[in-house]
Amino acid sequence: MGGKSKVEMVRLKTTFEDLGFDSVKTFINSGNVIFISDSTDPKKLVSQIEQAIERNFDLNIKVVLRDLQAIQATVEALPANWVNDATTKCDVMFLWDDIDTPDVLKQLPQIHTDFEEIKYIPGAILWRADKPFARKSKILKIIGTDLYKKMTIRNCNSVRKIYALMQAA
Repeated sequence: MGGKSKVEMVRLKTTFEDLGFDSVKTFINSGNVIFISDSTDPKKLVSQIEQAIERNFDLNIKVVLRDLQAIQATVEALPANWVNDATTKCDVMFLWDDIDTPDVLKQLPQIHTDFEEIKYIPGAILWRADKPFARKSKILKIIGTDLYKKMTIRNCNSVRKIYALMQAA
């Protein structure tokens, strides 16, 4: 959650605990929540979480849920040199189910292959650019589009940290 949909992470954590989830942890102020649930029905979990957020924060937020195996697959698909640092920018664009297909890449602007790379994996798009040229990427043109509204973006360092927190839980 970000932009106009900011919530206190302490209240968000409590919301998840009130739903009966265990080992609830939040990570940075962007709505990342790590938790353990006995439920094996992702659609039911998403519905419960979305309803609780609307009830507790008066926000109609779409939730993207990824389990440990999905985050592990994402982290393993990220090349080791794809990082966020002084020389490189790297993001993971987690996709809503209705656009989660390799064809989603056809909906993106053409990248500059001389300074950036992009690839699809189930559940996400991975993007990396040389830092000095990242702001010249045509990928930025998706901001505000319908496609952009069907994804949530985290930098690759955050995704790796979330994976570590999930493993610890």
